[in-house]
Amino acid sequence: MTIAIIGGGAAGYFAAIEAKRNCPSADITIFEKAPKMLAKVEITGGGRCNLTNSFRLISDVKHAYPRGHKLMKRLFKRFDHRSAYEWFEREGVGLTTQEDECVFPQSQDSHSIIDCLMGLATRLGVKQKTRHCLDSIARNDDGTLHLCFANGMERDFDRVAITTGGSPKGEGLKMHAMLGHEIEQPVPSLFTFNIKDRNFLELMGTVVEPVIASIPGTKMRAEGPLLITHWGMSGPAALKLSSHAARHLNERQYQSPVAINWTGESRRSVAEEEIGGIAACNPQKQLATVRPFNIPTRLWHYIIHRTGHSLEHRWGELGKKSINRIIETLTNDIYQIEGRGKARDEFVTCGGVSLASVDLHTLESKVCKGLFFAGEVLDVDAITGGFNLQAAWTMGHVVGKELGIRN
Repeated sequence: MTIAIIGGGAAGYFAAIEAKRNCPSADITIFEKAPKMLAKVEITGGGRCNLTNSFRLISDVKHAYPRGHKLMKRLFKRFDHRSAYEWFEREGVGLTTQEDECVFPQSQDSHSIIDCLMGLATRLGVKQKTRHCLDSIARNDDGTLHLCFANGMERDFDRVAITTGGSPKGEGLKMHAMLGHEIEQPVPSLFTFNIKDRNFLELMGTVVEPVIASIPGTKMRAEGPLLITHWGMSGPAALKLSSHAARHLNERQYQSPVAINWTGESRRSVAEEEIGGIAACNPQKQLATVRPFNIPTRLWHYIIHRTGHSLEHRWGELGKKSINRIIETLTNDIYQIEGRGKARDEFVTCGGVSLASVDLHTLESKVCKGLFFAGEVLDVDAITGGFNLQAAWTMGHVVGKELGIRN
C-alpha cells in the first residue's frame, strides 16, 4: 500500500507515524512544499512549543474550539490531551505543565518535539521530501489517487492525507473545491487589536491579569491577561477573543467596539462592593493611593482621569454618580477596534474544508474515497494555549489509524 501525506507539519507527522506503525509494510512519504519540515512547530510558543494544554480550565470543549468543537469532542474519545502527553513522554520527551495549564517540553525548546517526530519517522522508514508542492489531485478508474506536483513529478497512491495547514488566502483550497468539497471561506484568527486612542496607548507595556474582553451586543468573550502595546491590545485575552470573533470582525472589516472588564470579575456586584468598601473605609485618602482589584498603578491613574476625576480627589468626596462612573469604567470600558495587528508568526486560519465534506468518524472525504484530511486545512481552529497543536495531534492520530487499515 502506498500512502502520501501532503504537509510536513504536526498533523502530517502524526498521521505518517501512526499509519506506519499500523501497517509497517506500507510505503509512506511525507511531501512538504517548504524547504524544511515542521516549520510552524518550531516557532510555536515563542520557540518553546506549547504542544498541548491540561484542559483543567476548560469546562466545555467549545470554549477552546470556536469552530469544530463537536468534532474534537468526538475525536478526543480516541486521542485526547492526556493521550498526547503520554505519547511524547513515552517517546522520551519530558513535559511540564505551567501555572496557566499550557504544556511545554521540559527543555523549553521546540526542537525536542521536532527531533522526536523526525527521528521516529526516519526510524520507522517514513520517507520525507521537502520542496514538493502539490498542484492537483485526480481519482483514477482503479480507485487510486493521481497526484501532480509543481516540480513536474506525478505519481499514483492508494491513499492520501491532506495535512497542509491553514490557507489564509484560499489558494491551497481550490483543488479540494474542484473535487467537490465544500469550502468555508478562510479568514484570520488569533490576532491583536489596533486601538488608536493615544491616551490608552501611553500605557504600553502594562499587563493586566485577568481581564474579561468582549464584543458588545454579542455573547463573544474571553478571559485572561491583557497586554497593552504601542498599537493596541495583545495578550491571551485579546487573542482568545479574536478567535471567537474571527468571522464577526472580518465581516465588519475589523471595525468594532470592544469592552474590557478590568476587574476580571463577571459580576458587577463584586465591583460595587469593592468600590463602596474602599470609599467607606478610606474617606480621607486620595483616589490615586488606593487601587481596587490590585490594578496596575499606571492603569488606575488612567482610569481615574478617564472618569473625570483628579488623582488628588478624596474617596469621601465621591458622590453616587462618581462612584457609578468608576464602577462602569472598571467593568465595561469601551474602546474601538480599528484594524487587526500585523500577522504573527503563529497565525491561525479560521475556515477551510467544511466538516460537512468529511466522515466525522474517520476524516475521510465523502466525495473522494481514499482521501483524508487532518489539521487546520479543515474548518477547525482553537484559541491560544496549545489547543491548535492538540487538534493536530488528535486528527493526525485518527487519520493515521484509518490510513493504516487495509480494506
